[in-house]
Amino acid sequence: MASAVSIDDVRARSDSLIACLEDDKAEDLTVIDLTGKSSLADVMILASGRSTRHVSSLADSISKRVKETSGQSPKIEGLPNADWVLIDLGDIIIHLFRPEVRDFYNLEKIWADDSSSHISNDLK
Repeated sequence: MASAVSIDDVRARSDSLIACLEDDKAEDLTVIDLTGKSSLADVMILASGRSTRHVSSLADSISKRVKETSGQSPKIEGLPNADWVLIDLGDIIIHLFRPEVRDFYNLEKIWADDSSSHISNDLK
């Protein structure tokens, strides 16, 4: 684990962030459990936005949610271009992409296995 936080706390926090992304109409949400696979983080969340403006808005919403819940500002890379934005929360890493950029880098193929879960927007 990347810090001294319990995995249950990390999962609860990631669920809150996923809900935030769903509320803001993020597309193609995928959650990858990295527990025991990487010292970088325990959870990786990937999501797509329809445009650079949408990706930037998703990053802003996540930043606000993190500030509200923890009082800390997250580390964010990739703004203002917003083709690919990375938000590093320590135990959780969030990647926000435009669809073409996500397809090109295909992080799911690199990191995913049976422990990843795709969250369909159709389930709402």
